[in-house]
Amino acid sequence: MKSTVVLLFSLFAAAFFSVRPVRADRPNILYIMSDDHAAHAISAYGGRLASIAPTPNLDRLANEGALLTNVFCTNSICSPSRACVLTGQYNHINGSFDLSGRVDPGKQMLAIEMRRAGYQTAMIGKWHLKAEPADFDHYCVLPGQGRYHDPIFRVRGDKPWGKNTIEFKGKHVTDAITDLTLEWLQAGRDQNKPFFLMHHFKAPHDYFDNAPRYESYLADVDIPEPETLWNRDPKFGSLATRGADDELLPHVGTSIGNRNPRRSYLRDLPDLYPDEFPKNYDPADYSDEQNTRFAYNAYLKKFLRCVKGIDDNLGRILEYLESTGQLDNTLIVYTADQGFMLGEHDYQDKRWMYEESQRMPFLVRYPKSIEAGSRFDTIIENVDFAPTLLDFASAEIPNTVQGRSFRSLLETGDEPDAWKQAAYYRYWMHMAHHDNPAHLGLRTKTHKLIYFYGCNYDGGYQTPPGWELYDLVNDPHETKNLIDDPGNAELVLRLKQQLAEMRRQIGDDGSHHPKSEAIVQEFWDFDEEDREKAVQLSRRYLQQRLQELDKDQRSPRTWTGK
Repeated sequence: MKSTVVLLFSLFAAAFFSVRPVRADRPNILYIMSDDHAAHAISAYGGRLASIAPTPNLDRLANEGALLTNVFCTNSICSPSRACVLTGQYNHINGSFDLSGRVDPGKQMLAIEMRRAGYQTAMIGKWHLKAEPADFDHYCVLPGQGRYHDPIFRVRGDKPWGKNTIEFKGKHVTDAITDLTLEWLQAGRDQNKPFFLMHHFKAPHDYFDNAPRYESYLADVDIPEPETLWNRDPKFGSLATRGADDELLPHVGTSIGNRNPRRSYLRDLPDLYPDEFPKNYDPADYSDEQNTRFAYNAYLKKFLRCVKGIDDNLGRILEYLESTGQLDNTLIVYTADQGFMLGEHDYQDKRWMYEESQRMPFLVRYPKSIEAGSRFDTIIENVDFAPTLLDFASAEIPNTVQGRSFRSLLETGDEPDAWKQAAYYRYWMHMAHHDNPAHLGLRTKTHKLIYFYGCNYDGGYQTPPGWELYDLVNDPHETKNLIDDPGNAELVLRLKQQLAEMRRQIGDDGSHHPKSEAIVQEFWDFDEEDREKAVQLSRRYLQQRLQELDKDQRSPRTWTGK
């Protein structure tokens, strides 16, 4: 009986992972993804940090390959974004809505199809999905967020998933992940097969513990500040993010300075990184502006030191590939799981649909078919990554994949026929951790429409709904919400119709969380009656938040329950 079961399993495995003939001209594929590395913290993108914190190895990928400026995540939070990359599906289809997200073995499409195409597959670094990455030939992954120092990694072994571990005492996680990748490339893989390697850095996720060797980096530099750190145009935001009469400004979006009484970098960073603040620092001794500037500089310096570690370790990988003659035969992608707010609008973290959070960096080098110095503004979503990588591998793209390959764009410079003209976005984890209301929307090349519907999966813990419209051509930093401008009425109607149609096309029909969808539909038109309801919800929510603060409830579970 036992032998029969083994035989049946072997036959099933052979069918499931049947290997296609390997083409000699196919590239190795190295997919490098960091965590929360905003595009405007890469000097090739030319942001405000480019001159003080250059990233020469990342810039090399851009200079010798392509840089994409309009690449967006569909949900700016770690696990859901990774699930989109792995499956090529939006979160309402792959089921990874929030930080509890998982993609079970047998469904890790990208690894499965690469293996079937004859690639040897590996996943090294930050995984951040609950299930075992069992569909990879090799894995060595951090548990959850993982540690910056003395990191522990989960490996395949005789014990159940999660129990087989290795530890790197005395090492920083960025160095350890690179060591593991280089070890696998040198000795762990089958040199007769092309490789598909997902190399995932933990950095620069907060809190930002850089390797000790970078402590002096930027120490005496005043970090350039975004104008919106200090100035919020009266037209920025909406009832959803400001509240009635601006009463929710302290309570929506965690802050750099002391705006948010629940959570701010001014509250957290002095204890974590006292060396970044004046000796014997007491915020009571300084003005609000001085305190915000202290917190901002501590935040950015620690963040950029982690980025420096990434760039230096990328240099190690490029040097190895070059020394072994594999560099030009390896398709190298560098991206992040989402962007990050670096003080814009006095916000920290990600989750927002605002540009700095929604945009992902995307650099790709493959000189055999991608022209050096290419720049593209085509709208790409992270669900498009997997089919593109599979296309370069001459692998099958399953019909379960919702994204499309943009290989032809990279190789010819022309957008594929009938290519998408808008990116879809939906953040589900209502008011969790960083006080971001649930919202959805679309982003075209010229405009962004955001609908903060303001409730959790169960339709509960409501915050006021509201709509926002930004003209990205004339207002790229999204400072003025134009939704109530009478001259935009026709544009708003057209974009709302486009958003509704996009939801229909990708299957976000509300059936996944119907109580939430009922709220989405209730305030969709946002007429005067809806606006008055939103004002009342603002008043009610403010009282609830103040009661939580009075009881020192600083981490209420907001994303489920009534």
